Amino acid sequence: MLTVTWIKSTSNTWLPLETVDLSGVTVEGVYVIWQAGNPARTVRVGQGNIAARLGAHRLDKAIVAYAASGTLFVTWAAVPASQRDGVERFLADQYSPLIGDRHPNATPIPVNLVA
Repeated sequence: MLTVTWIKSTSNTWLPLETVDLSGVTVEGVYVIWQAGNPARTVRVGQGNIAARLGAHRLDKAIVAYAASGTLFVTWAAVPASQRDGVERFLADQYSPLIGDRHPNATPIPVNLVA
């Protein structure tokens, strides 16, 4: 299993998608967007330039529509480019996101889940 570090705020809380400051985020890797609630629901998993991808998702009406039923949170982890497809595939298999059905056709690479 590949161990990754899921990003949280300096106060060790999850980051709200709509307000997290992405201006200093320069990492590339994988990310998970979910809707708070009981149960929480995974909205989207993906990969790439984290600031660019999350900035685009903030403007995606299909994603932000889920904020009407609960706060959208996000976390990400740095993952080398050579492993991103496999990690995204693993996350998609584990979380069954509500949006995004074209995940990489790659051998899943297990990582520690968002907890």
